[in-house]
Amino acid sequence: MDEEEASMEAAESSSMDVAPALIALHPLETYVAVAVGSELRLFDLQEKHSVSLSDNTGGPSHSDAIRAICFGAKGRLFVSAGDDKLVKLWATDSWHCVRTICSEKRVTAVSISHDGQFVTYADKFGVVWIMDLDEDGNSEAVADKKAIPLLGHYCSIITSLEISPDGRFIVSADRDFKIRITMFPGKPLKLAHEIQSFCLGHTDFVSCLSFVCSPDYSEGFLLSGSGDATVRLWDYKSGCLLDTCEVGEKAGFVDSKEIEKEVSPVVTNIHAFPDGSLVAVAIQSLNGVMLLKCEFSTKTLYFLKTVYMEGSFIPTSLGLSPSAKQLWVVMGASNLPSPGSTQLLARVRVISGLDHFVLKPHGCDPIILEDEDVPGGEDLLRKLQGSLDASKEEVTLAATASALKASMHNLLIKKQYSAEKRELRKRSRNDRKQKQ
Repeated sequence: MDEEEASMEAAESSSMDVAPALIALHPLETYVAVAVGSELRLFDLQEKHSVSLSDNTGGPSHSDAIRAICFGAKGRLFVSAGDDKLVKLWATDSWHCVRTICSEKRVTAVSISHDGQFVTYADKFGVVWIMDLDEDGNSEAVADKKAIPLLGHYCSIITSLEISPDGRFIVSADRDFKIRITMFPGKPLKLAHEIQSFCLGHTDFVSCLSFVCSPDYSEGFLLSGSGDATVRLWDYKSGCLLDTCEVGEKAGFVDSKEIEKEVSPVVTNIHAFPDGSLVAVAIQSLNGVMLLKCEFSTKTLYFLKTVYMEGSFIPTSLGLSPSAKQLWVVMGASNLPSPGSTQLLARVRVISGLDHFVLKPHGCDPIILEDEDVPGGEDLLRKLQGSLDASKEEVTLAATASALKASMHNLLIKKQYSAEKRELRKRSRNDRKQKQ
C-alpha cells in the first residue's frame, strides 16, 4: 500500500472508529455481558461474581471494536464479532473460546440458529455467511471447515440479523432501507436459499430488528427501527406493513413537517418481551427509553411511556429480563477511556417494575434502580462499567453521546466521493490486489 492509499484508509477508519457499548442477557438470566471497544465484560448473576474468558484455540483475540454480541436461544453458546474481522464463539458452561472464524470483511451483525447448529454473520460488503457447528460448538469437530456465503444484499451494509421464533426464516436488514425475509433451509450448506418476502416502507436505513409473538400468534410479527425515526410492525411472511409508530414525534424530536437539525432521532435498538406486552426502544438523542406495546388482536403498536434518565445518559444498547421484568440499559463507546485511565467507560442502568407497569400502565411507573439495588450490586457494576471520577461523569457521558452520533452517521449514511477518490479506492480494493 502506497502512502496515499494508507492515509486515505487511516482517515476513513478514524471517522468510524467509535462503536457503541453493547449489552446481552443469557436466556436463563445466568449471565450478563457488556462489550465496549474490544473488551468483553461478563458477570455471573447467579453466583454473584465476575467471569474470566479463556482462549486456547490458538486464534487471535479481539483487537478492535466489537460490533455484535448475542447468546444462542438455548444459552449454550455466545458469539462476539466486530471490526477486527473476527467471529468468536464461546461455550457458556466454561467461557472457553471454542471457535475463531476469520472474516474477509468487518462484521456488522451475528446470529445463532435456535438449535445451536449454525452461526451466521454479516459483513460490511453485504454478505451473510454461515458456519456449521456440532451440538456444543466443538472446535475440533469443525476445525477444517470454513464459513460459506448464504445470501447477499449487494454491497449494502447489513445492520441486523435475526432468526424467526419458529426457526424457519432468517431476517436481514440493511442501510438501503430494506428488510429481507429468507427461508432458512433445513440443510443450509447444501440447499439453495429462497426469498420469502421483502418488508419495504422505511425511508432511511434500518438499524435494528426484533420479533414478538404470543400463544395465539405463534409465528409472531416483526418489529423494525430506522433512521427515519419510526418503529414499524410487519407481517414478515407477506411483507405487509401493519402499523407505524412515529417514535421521533413521540419523543418531541420531530414536528409535523420535519426533523429538527440539532437532534438525531435514529432508533438504535429495540428489545421486546416475547409476548409483545412491552417493547423497549432506544433513540440516539433520547436520554431514556421509550416503551411501546404490540396489540396482537388489532395488529397495532401504541406508545405507553418514556422513562427518562439523567440528562447525559443516552442508551446505546438494551437487554430484557423476561422473568424479572427488568430492562438492562448500557451507555458507552469504544476509544473513549475514562479521564486519567486507559479503561473504556460504560454505564449500566436497570429499570425495574415492568411487570406491574404492564398490568397498570397508568398507575405503576417503572423504577430506575439505584446502584446498590442492581442485581449483582457494586461487584457487577465494577466489572461491567469501569471506574470514573463522579465529578467528571457528566462531561464524559456527553462526549460519548456526541461521538456516537457522528459514528452512526458515518457508518450508515452513504458517502459521496470525488471521481479521483473513487479511482483510488478501486485500485486499493483487496480483490483487485489479489488478481494483480
